[in-house]
Amino acid sequence: MNVLILGSGGREHAFAWKLAQSKKLNNLFIAPGNAGTAAVGTNVEIGVNDFDAIKEFVLVNDIKIVVVGPEDPLVNGVHDFFLADEELKNVGVIGPKKDGAELEGSKEFSKIFMEKHGVPTAKYQSFTTANLEAGYTFLESLKPPYVLKADGLAAGKGVLILDDLAEAKTELANMTNGKFGNASATVVIEEFLHGIELSVFVLTDGESYKILPSAKDYKRIGEGDVGLNTGGMGAISPVPFADQAYLDKVEELVVKPTIAGLKADGIDYKGFIFIGLMNDNGNPSVVEYNVRMGDPETEVVIPRIKSDLLDLFEGVANQTLGEKTFEVDERTATTVMLVSGGYPEAYEKGKVMTGFDAIENSIPFHAGTKQDGENVVTSGGRVLALTSFGDTIQEALSHSFANAEKINFEKKNYRKDIGFDLV
Repeated sequence: MNVLILGSGGREHAFAWKLAQSKKLNNLFIAPGNAGTAAVGTNVEIGVNDFDAIKEFVLVNDIKIVVVGPEDPLVNGVHDFFLADEELKNVGVIGPKKDGAELEGSKEFSKIFMEKHGVPTAKYQSFTTANLEAGYTFLESLKPPYVLKADGLAAGKGVLILDDLAEAKTELANMTNGKFGNASATVVIEEFLHGIELSVFVLTDGESYKILPSAKDYKRIGEGDVGLNTGGMGAISPVPFADQAYLDKVEELVVKPTIAGLKADGIDYKGFIFIGLMNDNGNPSVVEYNVRMGDPETEVVIPRIKSDLLDLFEGVANQTLGEKTFEVDERTATTVMLVSGGYPEAYEKGKVMTGFDAIENSIPFHAGTKQDGENVVTSGGRVLALTSFGDTIQEALSHSFANAEKINFEKKNYRKDIGFDLV
């Protein structure tokens, strides 16, 4: 069958790399894709939110399944667009409709959902300019650090964690007054959760589900987890402390009530659920939901799936996922992300990349690259994810780090301590 992936990052390259291995695949297209996806499929110059152009391409190229990588088109209703169109309604879309996408599109919605369906999470309240004084009072009732979250999508920048009460009050006012545009017109303040973060990923057809491998990513730019937040500097899978007993607890306390809650609320959910968890002495608590796979977690999770990913996606589309076999590679996978100098602040693009031919024992997933004539050049802050396997975290990381030295571009940067807290 013919498949279209929407997106242009490392997550989409990982999907494309895996789908290209399927015996069920005829033609693979990626819109808009990057220099890496071009090696395993055909890139198409269409934006992820250009629904009319997507429709025309799907019809002309007899696309049977559309895999939606990023959250933006899901929150904007791309799945609903397909279902409402007579010519598109039978095309399988991997990603929830607009109502399900609210789990990520609105922090307030997701907190209400968790509270309603008994999913463990931090206590919270929501505030706008209309009730700022109540927000200040709620902040005074909490212990630092204070967590302020923009309700809507803010390109990954809408969460502030502050130690000073006065600063938290000031930022609450700033946020509700448009610091992050309409995204922070409503601000969710929640209790700070202590523990170690990890992510669990679920693929569901609305009835049954598969729990994908767990992963832990590293958001801060600096070694030792210091400095500014990024889109992710690396990831490890599996997470050593997330043994089967812990994952069984996650399934009972989080996954099952989430799937049951979606059904109870009449939300027909087909796609990925990314569950960001805090592990507090063996007790899982949900930090957030995302309605797509994470990046760079996808680059360690997808390579560990031994099953045919297209077969699984077909099960999601046809609501036969429960009948599909699901196997996982027991080895450890690690990803180290190469980023542009200056990222996550101002950085330069268009830097020529070399060294790809020297890579051994790693899979290079392109995140922010493009083809420029005969050269591959940088086109984003996060440039390349190097994923490696090993029997231990250290063994896998040794391959990723060795190859990080072989890839060269001006002002290249990467963290040399990925997995430092797990080894």
